[in-house]
Amino acid sequence: MFVAPFGIFYLVFLIWPVVYMFITSLFDTSLVKHGFGPFAGFANYREMLTKPEFWSAMWHTIQFTLYTVPPLVVLAFVFAVLANRIGGRSEWLFRLAFFVPFILPSATIALIWSFIYTPSTGLWNSFQKLLGAADPAPVLGTPDLAMVGIAVTTVWWTIGFNFILYLAGLQDIPRELYEAAAVDGASQWQQIRSITIPLLSRTTTLVLLLQIIASLKIFDQVYLMTAGGPGISTQVVLGLVTTTAFTDYRVGAAAAASVLLFIVILAITVVRPLIERIQQRREA
Repeated sequence: MFVAPFGIFYLVFLIWPVVYMFITSLFDTSLVKHGFGPFAGFANYREMLTKPEFWSAMWHTIQFTLYTVPPLVVLAFVFAVLANRIGGRSEWLFRLAFFVPFILPSATIALIWSFIYTPSTGLWNSFQKLLGAADPAPVLGTPDLAMVGIAVTTVWWTIGFNFILYLAGLQDIPRELYEAAAVDGASQWQQIRSITIPLLSRTTTLVLLLQIIASLKIFDQVYLMTAGGPGISTQVVLGLVTTTAFTDYRVGAAAAASVLLFIVILAITVVRPLIERIQQRREA
């Protein structure tokens, strides 16, 4: 009985939307028609898998993931180690400084960084002029730079979440281990390499997988900062889904694209328990 409310909530708001998405992907459903519409089978999947725009959007999604995951994992680890070693009141200052951007809404973050990237008057433009660049390229207006600009924005915005996870993991490591290592003559780097990194391996696995999944679901920043442009240079899969569903009114095709992205994310999610099992076997 105590589990019933959660079970109902889980079925209605988590399982049923996924099932409904899959059913919709098999029909030529449109926003301007009632019901599911004519049965299309796997035609929507064939269309998406042979559509250059879908593969372009998938590449941009993977490109964004490659740009953001390494710095968000490595920098969060480095900053957490530094904050943990400082300790005292300064640690709270670091926690606040890194975590505050994470609680801001995506619209606020997009506004701040759109101002920074504004051509001719933005902070980034002024900084480049100070370095001697006569005519700096607009970050969000240049196809090769736009995704990099969005990735930098995302790193600044979300690094606080990974920072807190690492800091929590660091505080579970007994201080006595570091004291014993220091007595034995281990340097700071040797302590990090032999104690911190191995004992945080599970935290790193969790952070890495959560970050990959979050990056594959990129939408807000792209929609608010570039709307997929210039051209389609920053169009991601969820942007393509939105355009297909709400601009072209083709909900069935949009659902097929969503299912394909869901399969990619699900495959990555399955990797986590496999990695944990391998780690447990090594530790046994």
